[in-house]
Amino acid sequence: MRKLGILASALMTLFSCVGASALTLEKIKFGDFSSWVTREITESKVIGGKTKTVYAIGPTQTIKGNVAYTPKGGSPWASSNVYAKVSGVVKASNTVEPAVINGNRMAKLFTKIEQVKVLGLLNMDVMVPGTIFLGKVREPISSTKSPYSKMEMGMPYTKRPKALVYDFRVDMPNVNTRVKATGFGSKKTLQGRDNAEVYVLLQKRWEDEKGNIHALRVGTGRERYNRSVPLTKGHQLTINYGDITGKPFYKPYMGLLNGAKAYHAYNSKGKLVPVEEEGWAPADATPTHVLVMASSTCGEAFIGTEGLTMYIDNIAFGF
Repeated sequence: MRKLGILASALMTLFSCVGASALTLEKIKFGDFSSWVTREITESKVIGGKTKTVYAIGPTQTIKGNVAYTPKGGSPWASSNVYAKVSGVVKASNTVEPAVINGNRMAKLFTKIEQVKVLGLLNMDVMVPGTIFLGKVREPISSTKSPYSKMEMGMPYTKRPKALVYDFRVDMPNVNTRVKATGFGSKKTLQGRDNAEVYVLLQKRWEDEKGNIHALRVGTGRERYNRSVPLTKGHQLTINYGDITGKPFYKPYMGLLNGAKAYHAYNSKGKLVPVEEEGWAPADATPTHVLVMASSTCGEAFIGTEGLTMYIDNIAFGF
């Protein structure tokens, strides 16, 4: 009888594993990162005048010249790679690029410090993480102030997937400090270990008569990685519906996004405004939008650990 019990337990475990992995996948367009747009941007002569390569996620093509980027081929993806023009000085930044791992092309997201030096005028260090997300960036970037106000986060989506599925790897430097570099003042070293992060958030949004956008959180999946992770295929980030604040897996960083944490979206008047999450939707609610993001850092803007790198591929919704 004891052997039969062990056998039954093993079978139950096997079938539960099969059930967990046997999801129907809905691929996100260009989420296999097999094709990229290559941009060639020439920086201002006062900072060297070099032509920098900046990548965007989309159909294979090359764009030459200092022009604001708009997504190509219906790509829903944006990134931390930008063309900036601050006080007339053109600067390009690239922290997301294609990389080949085991013969397969993936997205490489990495954290680094961008330096802007103009003899006698400027000496700026800015910490830039590698981040990809569903949305758009309003170029050219004109300042480092309020970075969220320059990004449209999320896209329309009305389905209720069980998980976000992806392949990934994390290379984590063995340090327990981060650096804050905003471009103003000196760099500051902060205690605490940085994390790479992936999240999927489902929202139910509506707009009031003044053009303000409100939202309820419908579904939440969010993971942070504070150590190196070998290449893992088919990882499933579970999406939990409704109010999760009382669940044993809940962490404060999974909470509602409002105030200074609110992301932005365009309202019906064409203005980029904060999306204020005002509460948790019922567990059976239908979303109107989805947010997906992967990043080589977490927490506040302009804070990170140089060298922290995440590779990610084959991002899809699982049902």
